[in-house]
Amino acid sequence: MIAFWKRLYYAYLLRHHAIPFLLWENVTQDLPAIAALSPVENARLRELSSLFLYQKELSGKNIQLTDTMRVIIASYACLPILNLGFDHLKGWTTVLVYGDAFYVSRDEMDSQGLVHHKEAVLSGEAWLQGPVILAWETIQQDLQNPERGQNVIIHEIAHKLDMSNGKANGMPALHLDMPVRNWTDSFSKAYASMQKRYAHHRHICLNPYALTAPAEFFAVCSESFFCTPERLYQNVPDIYRQLCLYYRQDPLSHLKR
Repeated sequence: MIAFWKRLYYAYLLRHHAIPFLLWENVTQDLPAIAALSPVENARLRELSSLFLYQKELSGKNIQLTDTMRVIIASYACLPILNLGFDHLKGWTTVLVYGDAFYVSRDEMDSQGLVHHKEAVLSGEAWLQGPVILAWETIQQDLQNPERGQNVIIHEIAHKLDMSNGKANGMPALHLDMPVRNWTDSFSKAYASMQKRYAHHRHICLNPYALTAPAEFFAVCSESFFCTPERLYQNVPDIYRQLCLYYRQDPLSHLKR
């Protein structure tokens, strides 16, 4: 019964608050990873993005957000949940967008209970039950250089999905038909192998930032999964297959089509 009323509510929102079709077409027709979607997938993504813009508060910090910017953020935020459902983004409401990279200075406690002072310049961040924070300059760079396989919006949404089990540890709440052992074996082996290659100054297929923590490894792999799926599949096919199962998508099929 709850599911019925939720579907009715979403249908009402989409009738009254859908992203205008012309705006959607103009913005997304050339966006990497989105332009390759089938018409049915594209329509579903527009619906999810419309719900995102209605239910999330997008706020510019030292930058004025345009409709185009909002649609770009919403479309990439919803691409990972295309076949998962909007409820996978529940529990938080705010997206803060800075004009460029932002500075953070704070104390953080590690898993052993030790407090460390952190100072860094970031292009994105996701807080547990808190906001997603993005730098628009980085978003633009990602769109202008799709061959790098980087997308800060997808990266931070992957962190949010990772946090669905209570913490960011590189393993989101898996579907019931996904054995945990297959996931942990695939990711731990690939993580260790890339760390070894990188330590010996050998090329790896991902942004080296992936090797800073298992949570970052999952988020960077997710970026590559959607943005450069061929590269991810050719280098770590087990990771690609696990992400196909989790996201319930196969981006390689989009390229082949």
